Amino acid sequence: MKPSPSRRLRLPLKPEAERAVATSLSSNRTELAGQLQERGSLRYTPAGVPVIEFRIGHASEQIEAANPRRVECELACVAVGPPALLLKETSPGMGLVVGGFLAARSLKQKAPVLHVTTIEFAEKI
Repeated sequence: MKPSPSRRLRLPLKPEAERAVATSLSSNRTELAGQLQERGSLRYTPAGVPVIEFRIGHASEQIEAANPRRVECELACVAVGPPALLLKETSPGMGLVVGGFLAARSLKQKAPVLHVTTIEFAEKI
């Protein structure tokens, strides 16, 4: 007879192992290189924090199951604070490498949006 889930024994982990498990389960870091497709207007939150929404387009060749695969996608992004101020001067077609975390667009819309925390500008991606 299998023990019920509430009766299963859990072996204690060493503190380092518990931290590693917690970190791996809460990991949410994304980096994407591509070209700026479109950029909204710079706006400010009621607290005065700059915000800008944009879309980045990515195209590359990746290896999947030992075979090359052409990958193309567009991703909705939002930059808040200093990254937003950097993006206000960009124009479509500019090469970018952005990094940040994924979150749902809103409580009702679960589509992912990349919240950009780092940005690098490139000549051509």
